[in-house]
Amino acid sequence: MTGDGPSRVALVGPAHPYKGGGARHTTELAHRLRALGHPAVIESWRAQYPAALYPGRQTIADPEGEPYPDTRHGLAWYRPDGWWATGRRLARDADLVVLTLFSPIQVPAYLGIVAGTRSRRGGPRVVALCHNVLPHERRSVDVSLVRALLRRTDAVVTHSPEQARLAEGLLGAGRDLPVVAEMPPHLPETGGAAPADAGTPGGERRHLLFLGIVRPYKGVDLLLRALADGAPQDVTLTVAGEFWGGTAELAAQAAGLGITDRVRFLDGYVPAEELPGLFGAADAVVLPYRTATATQNVWLAHEHGLPVVATRAGTLADHVREGVDGLLCEPGDAADLARALGEFYAPGEPARLRGGVRPVDAEPYWRAYTERLLKA
Repeated sequence: MTGDGPSRVALVGPAHPYKGGGARHTTELAHRLRALGHPAVIESWRAQYPAALYPGRQTIADPEGEPYPDTRHGLAWYRPDGWWATGRRLARDADLVVLTLFSPIQVPAYLGIVAGTRSRRGGPRVVALCHNVLPHERRSVDVSLVRALLRRTDAVVTHSPEQARLAEGLLGAGRDLPVVAEMPPHLPETGGAAPADAGTPGGERRHLLFLGIVRPYKGVDLLLRALADGAPQDVTLTVAGEFWGGTAELAAQAAGLGITDRVRFLDGYVPAEELPGLFGAADAVVLPYRTATATQNVWLAHEHGLPVVATRAGTLADHVREGVDGLLCEPGDAADLARALGEFYAPGEPARLRGGVRPVDAEPYWRAYTERLLKA
């Protein structure tokens, strides 16, 4: 697969109509592999998760990028016979099977697919591509499930050294070390960037944006405390995304901090076409994560011309040039985040940092990523 001609690659994971970064990544990867001469298919889902285990919206009507033509939607979480049958077919039709792991909920289906691929002699190589080795908020059963999957694959690919160390601990002795391949950009097609000037004569909107699924590890509660303690009193905030626990607790916190009139909660998935308006109303995107693996939100902000205030969790700091196109602070530290927000709103600083923002060049990232995946 590294130099003996094209490889037939099967990517098992979400694709449109599933939403979000996972579907965009799987789809973009398939396009990139085909462009490199490797025939690729996507084995996607017609029912990926039970609704009770994924409270957010799972699918969307309009694709957020160019759909991949060779996409099947045959997998369902409630049809084990389909898992086995898919594996049996891939044992015949693929040289490489890539299982894109986002959640332990996927593991039973993936174990069925692996069993199907092993039912034929000389079957395909199977790689676990771990977007998250384990969930940020995990249960004991999650460790057992992911360990069982990783030990049945031929190789493991992660998106950061930290995640590779976590996977190594699950693999046990005698296995090759996980391969680290930095997550490449897979941004939604939004139809335009944020306007260059708005708000005050200096171009300031006096407004901040948090975007994404709202879960405890994302640190929105820390952001509310920092807004109250560190940002100027005329600065406001929008928190936009799916609130898995509802908005009541954060709204109560905002009221207790006396900032209810400075915070707007937009509960629900934000379609790609609405992103330019959100970015256009903000001075910066704030990513107050307690923990992180890899995220597209730094690149997404930069694509829309906005600097980023982020913690040093996960790979966030790798994509922010501190003092050039954003500011960094310590994860889990509301006081340090308040300090960063205060520094961001020093006179002239929002405009200066905005001037340092450059859109990401995706090509080098994807070139390195596909090479490492194919060699895994």
